[in-house]
Amino acid sequence: MATDDFIFNGVDAATGAYLTPALSAEQVARLAQGDALDAQRMDELRARHEARTAQTMGVPWGVDAQDLAQAGWGVVFALDADPTVRTALAALLQLRTGQAGARYKEFSGAAGVRPDDTTRAWLARQGVGPGQPQVSKVPYYLLLVGGPESISFRFQYEAGLNYAVGRVAFDAVDDYLRYASTVVTHDSPVTRTSGRNACFFGVRNADDPATTMSAERLVEPLATALESTRAAAGWTVNRMLTADATRTNLRALLNGSQPPALLFTASHGMGFPNGHVLQDRHQGALLCQEWPGPRAHRGAVPPEFYFSADDLSDGAQLGGMLAFHFACYSAGTPKLDDYAHRNNVREQIAPRAFVADLPRRMLSLPGGGALAAVGHVERAWGYSFMWPGAGNQTVTFENCLGALMDGSRLGPALDAFAARHADLAVNLNGELENIKFGAKADPVALANLWTANNDARGYAIIGDPAVRLPR
Repeated sequence: MATDDFIFNGVDAATGAYLTPALSAEQVARLAQGDALDAQRMDELRARHEARTAQTMGVPWGVDAQDLAQAGWGVVFALDADPTVRTALAALLQLRTGQAGARYKEFSGAAGVRPDDTTRAWLARQGVGPGQPQVSKVPYYLLLVGGPESISFRFQYEAGLNYAVGRVAFDAVDDYLRYASTVVTHDSPVTRTSGRNACFFGVRNADDPATTMSAERLVEPLATALESTRAAAGWTVNRMLTADATRTNLRALLNGSQPPALLFTASHGMGFPNGHVLQDRHQGALLCQEWPGPRAHRGAVPPEFYFSADDLSDGAQLGGMLAFHFACYSAGTPKLDDYAHRNNVREQIAPRAFVADLPRRMLSLPGGGALAAVGHVERAWGYSFMWPGAGNQTVTFENCLGALMDGSRLGPALDAFAARHADLAVNLNGELENIKFGAKADPVALANLWTANNDARGYAIIGDPAVRLPR
């Protein structure tokens, strides 16, 4: 394999092969040149990039993002949302009403999201133009309620450039009720006495470049950096790496009596063919150390090799955990392929867009679930934590997880990824424009920009973006 090949995460559950084979820089560069951004999206990205360089990203100047009374909190329903869902979330909405006061907003009915709404169109109906949040009209924190068929992933991506955006999407009304109860329970200062334990789970499968890179260049450096900077604040950092990163151990950890407050995982995410019987339930499940690797294993990947929603028992009590999964489809799957294009037509990869079942299960456990999970919509890209000539680049992950360990709310902590996306996208579009007008393409540089941009865009919060770790 050439040293400049691009390695993509994700394993096809039906065949055992990689979801996307390794591609040369030239092949990725050709994909990038067919993936120009539309004008409206570029306006949003430029505004985000300018806000970042002016040191006023996120909330407006003078507004404390950690104070909901200043930043505001809003819930966004689809135009045709089931009113029983709002009733099920009542305890959470009452909590945020008390905290945000006049800057609490509900967007439903005519004020809700219409089919195929872009963020720009929806914001305009609320009297808000592009750029920084106008928190008196639309709060900084926004909880989307419903699946991506009613409020699209694109809406979530675009809103996430300037707002702290999360999503809840459950099949049963009782799941919304349980999630609301979890957030209310762990938001109370009285309950903030749990241990400060973080666990880093890093798979390294045999003969597998993707997990070798993530184990060596992301998980271990990240765990080491945070252990050295947060030990004085009382944090204990535990590792489940390589031989210890098994499905058996992860099941024992999350179904046991002492789950970590913060869980970070890096692995392949499972991908299934369009319409496969297990796609809804197991897409985005975490392929663990039990998988012997691409040389030793051929054919369909059995559930015994990966950790899915089915591995969490009804008795599991996650105690208000925050989870971060670096894996393909670990937050959700779009209906159409975001990356591979044939003749400018996107291929269908699922019967419908959907949120991954593992984070939904984690948030809605009967015994008490997680506060939120961060994952990836679509495929994750192995070069997101490396940069040619600069070595390992884990700072975005360090900033995010470090902020969470320091007590930040989730949305502002993830802002590092939104800022990186805006930065990369503006630079990528500039390169594509230069090529369009005659400049010679540098395939390696262009491929790196495209890969990193696509990866940064895909991170998404499942859960309320205003949650934070119990303190």
